[in-house]
Amino acid sequence: MPDPFIFAIILTIIAVVIDLILLRPFQYVGLYGTVEFIVYKAWYGGFWKLLTFSMQMTLILVTGYVIAYHPLVYRVLARIASLPQNTKQAAVLAAFVSILLSYLSWGLSLIGGAILAREIGRQAALTGKKIHYPVVVAAAYSGLGLTWHWGLTASAPLLMNTPGNFLAKVLTELYGSETIPLSQTIFHPYTIINFVLITIAAIAIFWLISPSRGEVKGIERFDPTATSESAQSTYETTPKIETLADRLENSRTLALITVLLGLTAIAIELGTKGISRALNLNTMNFIFLMTGLLLYANPIRYARVFYKSVISAAGVILQFHFYAGIFGLLNTPFDPLGKSSAQIIAEAIADISTPAVWPVVAFLTAGIVNLFIPSGGGEWAAIGEILVRAGAELGVPVGKTVIAYGFGDSWTNLLQPFWAIPLLDITRTRARDVFGYTIALMLLIAPVAAITLTLIPY
Repeated sequence: MPDPFIFAIILTIIAVVIDLILLRPFQYVGLYGTVEFIVYKAWYGGFWKLLTFSMQMTLILVTGYVIAYHPLVYRVLARIASLPQNTKQAAVLAAFVSILLSYLSWGLSLIGGAILAREIGRQAALTGKKIHYPVVVAAAYSGLGLTWHWGLTASAPLLMNTPGNFLAKVLTELYGSETIPLSQTIFHPYTIINFVLITIAAIAIFWLISPSRGEVKGIERFDPTATSESAQSTYETTPKIETLADRLENSRTLALITVLLGLTAIAIELGTKGISRALNLNTMNFIFLMTGLLLYANPIRYARVFYKSVISAAGVILQFHFYAGIFGLLNTPFDPLGKSSAQIIAEAIADISTPAVWPVVAFLTAGIVNLFIPSGGGEWAAIGEILVRAGAELGVPVGKTVIAYGFGDSWTNLLQPFWAIPLLDITRTRARDVFGYTIALMLLIAPVAAITLTLIPY
């Protein structure tokens, strides 16, 4: 596996080739027109289109990081990490916790899962347990690879529930409303049942694929310094109060007043709109910002942890713009054809589908496109309209389409290493160490998801 940034560059080149093949610009506008459309209008034009969304994703990741590294949360994870006695138990535990956390926040799942995996490896080394560290790290990535897009920070459902979203006109045309409430997506029984069944399947798969014999690679093979650390958050410090500035910076009162204001605003928002309509990316980020400040109850301590946590989002900040460029390459309509490459690909797949198999078609389409645009919201921007219109023509409820798409978008995260950057950094592993296991999970879980998404009634 190459470094994720190299992956982004390679996929950019592949997206250019796809445009050349599907749109045939040479045939219509010649060499200069082809270069102008692909390089300038599509790639450069798309490069900055997801700035707002990239900040929303950065905040979800960073706020999840801050909460996961709070001393109380960290100690809970460390206590849980002491439970498994062998590799199979450790992998199952890491997968289960990662999936549960993914329902609350994909950022919390990614960072909390990574901390748990590292602590499992660290405690195993200290106590002499033979636990194969790479498979535990892979299991800790399960939430991002399977279920996060069915949870409270799911991009597509939250975007569809945001007034003025980019599909507002399409939704109004097809369904008479510019938003789709969460009662039709993440809170629908169809989603909850699928969540439970996929969780059970993932746990069973990790039990089966976790090695029980042969060479065991403990955490010391990847991070020799791990066993010298204490089981405390590295951000847990006792502040020194010497000046008026110190008192203000460490004022519990200022923190709690701010949290009270935030909770009041959220209470009004939820009371006015109801939970299923009020929750969107902005409200969820606001809730996690206030939750972090409440946990730390100390403005400067919270701010310092936040500053350090931004490092975990460095890959997002750098690479998201390149994926926005890929989004532009695949999603920018070519005037002579009136279509984009993404539309041509999605329509070709939708044309061969039926209502019965549509959930499988939607999740496979999302899985393929996710390799090029590894962002739930960015990818939804690229193919969301096509999937919604195709689903409507087939008579499939829009919520079912969104949930099937959500699994596909998560599914190929198990192959695409973009979102694994913070996990790999915390656990001191490389993609090549853990992605053999995640790819095995991706292949083995696919038929299970195909069956559940198809047979469970909506």
